[in-house]
Amino acid sequence: MIEAGHPLNDRGLIKPIDTGERRQGAIIIADTGQEKPELGRVIEVGPGRKTEIGAFIGPEDIQVKAGDVILIPKIGTIRTEIDGEEYYITQFKEILGTVEYEED
Repeated sequence: MIEAGHPLNDRGLIKPIDTGERRQGAIIIADTGQEKPELGRVIEVGPGRKTEIGAFIGPEDIQVKAGDVILIPKIGTIRTEIDGEEYYITQFKEILGTVEYEED
């Protein structure tokens, strides 16, 4: 059994958020007819990394923190399954932005 580990460098461990069905007027659009939104909740932030010129970028320099909901890029994100659950791993420079999201 594989258990969730810790992200390295300037990467983050992200749990995808299932936004469910979307309504457009009175019509329900099934998941099969659309791309799923690329939203996720940050679980953990890596310890940081040194840049090419030797400066250190630490967790305090990364603009997101554990618990934030972010928009995940379609390219550059590693999708993996750990202990039966899906997770994303991505570098924080690839994140498109934070999102205000309230679960129903």
